[in-house]
Amino acid sequence: MGTIRKQAIYSSIVIYIGFLVGAINTWLFIKSGSGAFTPAQYGLTRLFFDVGHLMFTVASLGMLPAVYKFFPYYNDNLSLKQNDLYTWGMVIPLLGFVLVIAGGLIFEPLIVQKFSEKSLLFVDYYHWVFLFGFGILVFTVLETYSNIFRRTVLPNFLKEAMFRFLTLVLILLFYFSAISYDGFIKLFAILYIIIAVVLGFILLRSKHFSFTFSISHVTRKFKKKMATLAAYIYGGTIILILSQVADSIMIASISEKGIIDAGIYSLAAYVANLIQVPQRSMIAITIPVLSQAWKDKNMSEINRIYQRTSINLLLIGLFIFGGIWLSINDAFTVLQVQKDYEAGLQVIFFLGIARLIDAGTGVNAQIIGTSTQWRFEFLTGVILLTLFLPLNYILIKQFGIVGSAYSNVISFAVYNAIRIWFLWYKYKLQPFNSKTILSLLLTITAYFICYYLFQNMEGWTGIILRSSLFGLLFIAGVFAMKLTPDALQLLEVVKKRWSNR
Repeated sequence: MGTIRKQAIYSSIVIYIGFLVGAINTWLFIKSGSGAFTPAQYGLTRLFFDVGHLMFTVASLGMLPAVYKFFPYYNDNLSLKQNDLYTWGMVIPLLGFVLVIAGGLIFEPLIVQKFSEKSLLFVDYYHWVFLFGFGILVFTVLETYSNIFRRTVLPNFLKEAMFRFLTLVLILLFYFSAISYDGFIKLFAILYIIIAVVLGFILLRSKHFSFTFSISHVTRKFKKKMATLAAYIYGGTIILILSQVADSIMIASISEKGIIDAGIYSLAAYVANLIQVPQRSMIAITIPVLSQAWKDKNMSEINRIYQRTSINLLLIGLFIFGGIWLSINDAFTVLQVQKDYEAGLQVIFFLGIARLIDAGTGVNAQIIGTSTQWRFEFLTGVILLTLFLPLNYILIKQFGIVGSAYSNVISFAVYNAIRIWFLWYKYKLQPFNSKTILSLLLTITAYFICYYLFQNMEGWTGIILRSSLFGLLFIAGVFAMKLTPDALQLLEVVKKRWSNR
């Protein structure tokens, strides 16, 4: 337990450092001034991420979850030199990437046709995206190996901190005219390859794994089960990644300003996604607890987790969203954000609503996923994608980038409504109570008090006063109305520690 706790602490520190560097990078990408990046140039870097991750997901062929699942069987029954799981974990995704390259070249004329009019910059650097996607693939395979050896800090450092630091170096080189944008984007395209080489070198030096092409008896025994698992998870992963990246790719292809709009939308999504940061942490914590509760058939515990995560995530999300929306206009001004990005303000609002819907409905996906009805989670993913893709296309054509935000609100509202209905129908579980309505009323009241009191104040003064008062009113309301038991428990812990000093 000590090792797990230590690695968790170190990894958290690394992630927060990476987040800080990433925030600096984003600001440098979007700030105005001489030598600044244009929205189109920033948009291209975001498209590299979205298309690169899509390439990686398609190429992986579902192999990496199979590596995690079956590694204990290989490790317990084979020596290091006989363990061929490392080989197949690398070779199969690499063969998958060959197929991705083949598909990318075959469909290149179609890509050129769809993007050349409004996103010519993407067409110009289309082949470099393959290098970026290849780097993500190799790094993620090596990250998988490092994780199964329980060395999680190193890949987290390389991915969360080192990648962003190298990006910062490239940004500064561009700002000081040491490299052109052409040089910047080509070097940016190989950053994942660089950190993959570093990780691979360290893993090889550690002598934790080796490659062999001799098929082991473990592979012969489990190959069908591994293939079944990989195929099933592969389908779900494709659905997940498409729901995450389809909007920016569609915007670059069909919106009025193409890749410029993609850059504006990416910034809006970055701001709105801040609401989901606590949700990711809570998901990781609740999964093992839910698994145990299902095993013990402890429905009261599952219902408690469902309602508790719903109200906690809703409150945290409302706190973040209210704070952002109160001062977003002044923030754009004091941070000298380029005027073009103001077109994304509406997008931030509606994407924020979509993230609140997803957070405020609690861990319904994890409850379904850890139950015997886990296949329904895959089905809801199919429903989400079936609704999201055509709706996104239609609304972007009709309303521009804010149409994609509308699509997110509608799709995730339907998606979560189906899961809420399913859990109620099957298990009589539901996430809401009277505290949910009180939380919304508290947020609206605190927001308008702060807005009207300081509406004539601008700059840092307005931001600090609005944010401070909103925080005080919100937190005081949470405790006064006892909206969540966790807040009161946290207060008791703080009191006890303070009194023991």
